[in-house]
Amino acid sequence: MDEGRPAERIASASLSACVEETIAVGTLRYFDRTGRFAETLRAMTGAALPGPLAARELAGGELILAWRSPTETLCLARSAAHLAELIERLAAAGDGYAVDLSGGLRIVRLTGARSAELICRLGGAASVPAVGEARRSRMADVAVLALSVRNGETLLAVDRAHLPHLLGWVRETLLDFEAAGAS
Repeated sequence: MDEGRPAERIASASLSACVEETIAVGTLRYFDRTGRFAETLRAMTGAALPGPLAARELAGGELILAWRSPTETLCLARSAAHLAELIERLAAAGDGYAVDLSGGLRIVRLTGARSAELICRLGGAASVPAVGEARRSRMADVAVLALSVRNGETLLAVDRAHLPHLLGWVRETLLDFEAAGAS
């Protein structure tokens, strides 16, 4: 993670998009949602693996677990140390594994009244998550996981290599919003 680098921010009067450089991202992979891996996670966090299309915030906002597929959950952590501890403890479970993806995935935080409209323009109405949901889709023709754990905020998880492309679409869409509002 680039902890010393300022977060990139794109903003208008009705929307803000900010790249969250300090959020650590990990993937939890498993075959059995009720096995030792899942039980170890439950013992550590007090929560089960999220079900299909679900996202939840844990530990007072320190962790977010988001369904990504039937055998994968994305884990977002406010601290790289917290993610590293989680990965280390889950390694002993044996029937799953956890990998730090912080170098490969980036998180974009969307806030503002037009967030849902932006997501619709980039990927379609089915891409917009309700609070407590995680939705995989294509936005700006790249794979994105959109998740929401609180009102007024959506997080987009995107491959680092595709981040500049997605942000370019966000910038252009905001310019389009502003042009439409000016006429």
